[in-house]
Amino acid sequence: MRRPTALLLPLLAGLLLSGCASLGGLFGERQPAEDKTGTSAPQQPQQRVAYELEIEAPETLRALLQEHLDLARFQRVGENEGLSRVELDRLAAGAPAQARTLLETEGYFNAEIKVERSSGEAERVRLRVTPGPRAQVARLDLGFTGALQEPQQADALRVAEALRLQLQHGFALQPGKPFRQADWSAAKTETLARARAGGYPLARWSLTAARVQAESNQAELELLLDSGPLFRLGELQIEGLKHHDEESIRRVSGLTPGQPFTERALLDFQERILKTQLFDGATVDIQPEADQAEAAPVRVVVREAPLQQATTGIGYDTDKGQRVTLEYLHRRPFGLELRSLSKLNISRELRSASLELTSHPQTDMHQNLGSLGVEQDLRNGVDITSLIGRLGRLRETARDERLDFVELLRSHERFSDNTRLTAGAVSINTNRIWRRVDSLLLPTDGRTAILELGLGRASSSSDENGLFGRVRMKLGWYKPLADNKWFASARLELAQLIVRDAVRVPDRLLFRAGGDESVRGYGPRDLGPPGDAGGRTLFTGSLELARPISAKLPAFWGAAFIDAGQAADRWGGLKPAIGWGFGARWRSPIGPLRLDLARGQETGKWRLHFSVGIVL
Repeated sequence: MRRPTALLLPLLAGLLLSGCASLGGLFGERQPAEDKTGTSAPQQPQQRVAYELEIEAPETLRALLQEHLDLARFQRVGENEGLSRVELDRLAAGAPAQARTLLETEGYFNAEIKVERSSGEAERVRLRVTPGPRAQVARLDLGFTGALQEPQQADALRVAEALRLQLQHGFALQPGKPFRQADWSAAKTETLARARAGGYPLARWSLTAARVQAESNQAELELLLDSGPLFRLGELQIEGLKHHDEESIRRVSGLTPGQPFTERALLDFQERILKTQLFDGATVDIQPEADQAEAAPVRVVVREAPLQQATTGIGYDTDKGQRVTLEYLHRRPFGLELRSLSKLNISRELRSASLELTSHPQTDMHQNLGSLGVEQDLRNGVDITSLIGRLGRLRETARDERLDFVELLRSHERFSDNTRLTAGAVSINTNRIWRRVDSLLLPTDGRTAILELGLGRASSSSDENGLFGRVRMKLGWYKPLADNKWFASARLELAQLIVRDAVRVPDRLLFRAGGDESVRGYGPRDLGPPGDAGGRTLFTGSLELARPISAKLPAFWGAAFIDAGQAADRWGGLKPAIGWGFGARWRSPIGPLRLDLARGQETGKWRLHFSVGIVL
């Protein structure tokens, strides 16, 4: 979408200026509220400082004392109230003992505390704190009773040995670590949770003791965990089915009756159920009853997704213009274990219709698929009508995807000079996606990778027929910076079509750059070889730096970026075009919404870009 810069920038400036009056409300600068008669609302009673208090201590400890000491909490009194000298004497006298109790929770058992007072225009109290050395863990004795210590079967022995080592080495307060009460409580809670999740859901502490030697600043920790019995999984008990049979759940369970229980195994099962896309909700758990430990029933409660679902949409895309979409989904057409999805997309320059049939997931989570689609692309003055058919197999997990397929492609191309040609291709393809990020929807740390490989034979009405290979790689990187105040991201894309010059392949298999998810500042397919056809090599890259607009609006970010990229017939002729700009981000529940204003260095023009979702 190209707009004259002279119209766009004054409009943006006007919007910003008109919103200035409301910024104070957004960031907490509010005017006194008025009632219906126009008078101001009653204000809170005024307070004053009854005495000055100075706490001399390390910063982290000063904050603790300032928050919890009575001497600090009662420093402020009402405007017309007072604090008697007797009451202040009581607060000052009790401050050292109260401070020592607070410091002991942080591991300081030999703190020296002095209270100094001076009189003047205002009473002044100074609390001097010398915390001394912090206590450290000198010895950790973590023992076990029950089935975790004395397993009966061979597989239970392996589970117990591995879990004991995990609990002992994973206990947070190892010898040499500073001792804090909060860390002690957290370590006990975490260890108990790990034992319960690792096969012993009735585990409990029979002994926990922390013995502190104040003279030597050492803490000796003794714990005894009673694991109870090792639980094993029993039969599945499935609830909530209406249209689907139990086999659609049983074949993706991945569980074997009699195997030792782990919380991870049940969570993985629950995730596989949701991955079938047949259910909107699922929970998988066991009831930890001691008399059922040898075969605990696995309770599966599901909420089926609608059997049929129709979706319509009207929207606008800066790359494709206005668009209308229609989708019809049936999760069990004609009673078959299939999932059918029909799509119709109509936009200003791109129109498509498709039908996709996918089998319900099998035992290994593989799905067989077949699809047929037709597409008309009118961008860049070229009329390309393509027919695409696919047969393949798909496997999806939480972090990875694998798609292997055979593709039949036939296209009819009409160029701006009214030249026409027909091209086709048959190819074998494999696509891989790897995700190692902290969040699939809103990543801030980690990396992603896409690899596409294809081998096939092309034919055309104007050139020679022949073999071709196609390679495309895309890498993504996310990293928080400066204690999570700034967030960096980068993207790199490389692609190559390997084919003899005399062989022509369908334009759909060639490459062009530009657009929301390529090089911002340019339109889709603006970058490429001279003429209408795509290139055989592609490079795009992007660097972006973003941060929240304010601490009160953590979901709204500002960003600055620079993109580069180009498509060409050969790497030697590829000269990247630059685009740069700034934008806004809303980290919504369905993914990031991006609004960018970018300048194409080659054209000198500004362009507005709008998109939803992460760029893989």
